Order: sequence, then structure tokens, then C-alpha cells
Amino acid sequence: MSETKAKQIIRPYGDRMDDGIVQTAFVLPVPPSEKAKEAARLFMKKMGFVDAKVATMERAAENYSFFVVYGRSSHSIDYGEIDVPEVIIKKMGRVQLNEWIGKTIGRRLVVLGACTGTDSHTVGIDAIMNMKGFDGDFGLERYPMFDARNLGAQVPNEELIAKAKAANADAILVSQIVTQRDVHLDNSRDFIQKAKDAGIYGKTILLLGGPRIDHKLALELGFEAGFGPGSKASDVANYIAHAVAEKAK
Repeated sequence: MSETKAKQIIRPYGDRMDDGIVQTAFVLPVPPSEKAKEAARLFMKKMGFVDAKVATMERAAENYSFFVVYGRSSHSIDYGEIDVPEVIIKKMGRVQLNEWIGKTIGRRLVVLGACTGTDSHTVGIDAIMNMKGFDGDFGLERYPMFDARNLGAQVPNEELIAKAKAANADAILVSQIVTQRDVHLDNSRDFIQKAKDAGIYGKTILLLGGPRIDHKLALELGFEAGFGPGSKASDVANYIAHAVAEKAK
């Protein structure tokens, strides 16, 4: 018999369980006024919300207004039906992981990372690669068993791939911060195609990270794993180490 998943119906929570209250923020191209406030309320109504209440109306720019509006939704979802791929990490502490790499793999792992294409923002790749790390979680440079090389920002895909190939890198980290007009998707697809052309696809561990990245999207784009908001260097370090060990079997 096939296993039937138990239903788990959920709705948004505002003041009380299952009240369906949602907070929405948006900008309308009109100056602040009572008429603008009513326009925001009617916009919420057209989206299907009831009991819409404008909590905030502020001037965003000349002839633009920013709104925070609350409304009630009648919709619900079955949480039990959702099936989303997740990065499975066998998490070890930094000292323990370094010892494990030394015993299990027996060499330093070479990792190259960069913010590629025209993207000039290094905050994401720096948090993962640099010694300081982020929020008390040290970057890969602090791990003795990692040879971590941060190439910075605006690195062409072909340059990152060429340097990784020359260094016989175990993994490449691609960071994509700018997302306007889906440039992060176009550049990520270009990276994967160039990795295939260079013959490293399927051999080198290719990871993607950024504020609009999750594991599902990374897999769809052709990467081995995706690390979105909240990911730490220790997550990436553990994933790479175990992935390298698995490939060596």
C-alpha cells in the first residue's frame, strides 16, 4: 500500500491562530493623501484580501508613496503535501571537521569563490570565504584543511572556471547578489554552460549562493547545492567536505 501523508492545513497567523492576517508592503506612483490610502486599500481588495487596513503611508519619493497594509486571506495550504529538496549537512564543529578531513580525505580541500558577472557585491562571498566570517561563524580561510581563495567581485565566469581548473579545485562557490531582471539566473546558467564546456561539470563541486537562492533553484540551474539567506560558512564547509569524501568512494 502507498503511504498517505497526513493533512496539515495551515493559514497565516496575525493576532490569533488561523486568522489569515497578512502584512503586505508596496509602493504606488502617487503622492501621500487620503485618496492614495484608499487606493492602497482597494488594491488589497482586488488581490482578494478582506478587512484591509493601511498601517503605514509614507512618502517614498516625489509622487510616490510607500504603504504597509494588513488584510485577511481566506486561503490555506496543506503543509503535508509540500515536497522541497533541502541541503542535507552532516554538521560538525570546526575543529572536529578539520580532524575528520585529515583522517578521511588526507589532504587540504581547494575551494575557489567569487561574485561573478557584473555583480560587484562581495558581502555574501566574504561571509563564507573570509577568515572573519559572519555572526561568529568563521569563514573557510580559518579552516586549516581548506585552501580557500576568494577572488572577489565582477569575476567573469570563464576566469573563475579557468583558475579553478588550474588549481584542481575541489569546489567552486558562485555568489549572486544582484537580481534585477533575473540577471542572477542568466549569469548562473552561463556559468554552468561554461563549466560543461571546460569539462569540469560533474567533477568539481559547484555551489550557488545569494539572497534569492535556495537549494531547489540551484538544482534547477544545474548546481550541486544552493545556499540562501541564513547559510553560514560552517554549513558550506561541512557540505563540501562530505561531498568530496562521497565522490572519492
